[in-house]
Amino acid sequence: MSAALPTTSREWHLVARPHGWPRAEDFALREAAVAAPAEGRILVRNKHFSVDPYMRGRMNDVKSYTPPFQLDRPMDGGAVGEVIASAAEGFAVGDHVLHGLGWREIADVPAEHAVKVDAGIAPLSAYLGVLGMPGLTAYAGLFDVASFKEGDAVFVSGAAGAVGSQVGQLARINGASRVIGSAGSDEKVRLLVEEYGFDAAFNYKDGPVRDQLREAAPDGIDVYFDNVGGEHLEAAIGSLNLHGRVTVCGMIAQYNATEPTPGPRNMALIIGKRLRIQGMLVGDHADLKEKFVQDVAGWLASGELKYQETAIQGIEKGYDAFVGLLRGENTGKMIVSLA
Repeated sequence: MSAALPTTSREWHLVARPHGWPRAEDFALREAAVAAPAEGRILVRNKHFSVDPYMRGRMNDVKSYTPPFQLDRPMDGGAVGEVIASAAEGFAVGDHVLHGLGWREIADVPAEHAVKVDAGIAPLSAYLGVLGMPGLTAYAGLFDVASFKEGDAVFVSGAAGAVGSQVGQLARINGASRVIGSAGSDEKVRLLVEEYGFDAAFNYKDGPVRDQLREAAPDGIDVYFDNVGGEHLEAAIGSLNLHGRVTVCGMIAQYNATEPTPGPRNMALIIGKRLRIQGMLVGDHADLKEKFVQDVAGWLASGELKYQETAIQGIEKGYDAFVGLLRGENTGKMIVSLA
């Protein structure tokens, strides 16, 4: 078996901690030796790996909810691939698995950290997006954290991304009175309305978010799902109705800031409106995973839920894909696909 295995694999290392926007020289694509897996481990040829906004925070050497990437070591993140060697019970060569050792061609994975996935239900890449971590983030953030209920008006920022596009559609499918999204291009705005069924959408680059949101939601909003922070959060606080709820999932507007960014200037409204603003991490909601997969698989099968991916081909493009994600060049989930 081992004779047929590749002897080397390429993997992305962080070699310097970015200050502000990540630069190409902060990363290196390096070759690593491949060996047969030890007892209890499997060797996986990655087919796709995920690049996600949270990874920018892991490039800083600061204490956070997840450990920082180590310098001169392979980075990690969600990946799906095919088992090419197994020394673990329950996994056979040819199985497809989801695991956490992305940013590399070949992954040596502890079996307990791999989950078998069915390529017959959905394309493998979907397990990194609509059926994966971003999808569960949308599901838990809307239903659990924001306590969404039928009749709520919902506003989503970064609405054409992997999480935001799913939040808006889940709200629509489950009886929202109105779904509004913001995005960074006219093309994405059209996608939100024409493809994903949002009631209204706007390009945040076209004018103040506050004014565009008021026009799109003249009767206010009940739920705001925040992927952006900054001006969007301030605008949402202004438009939220009494007892409105905010899920703070991400603040991509400030991930590359080198100085502290100002907070919303209208925080006093939180008192009179009795707003609830809650941060979320998807890892706190593992108990919802089974129901999430069941529900979302059903909505995908019925055609009620749609998704898009932006696939960048080739491991050499790992850095480009990540920076493109931070710039908003993706529509839907950004993934790197390996030949």
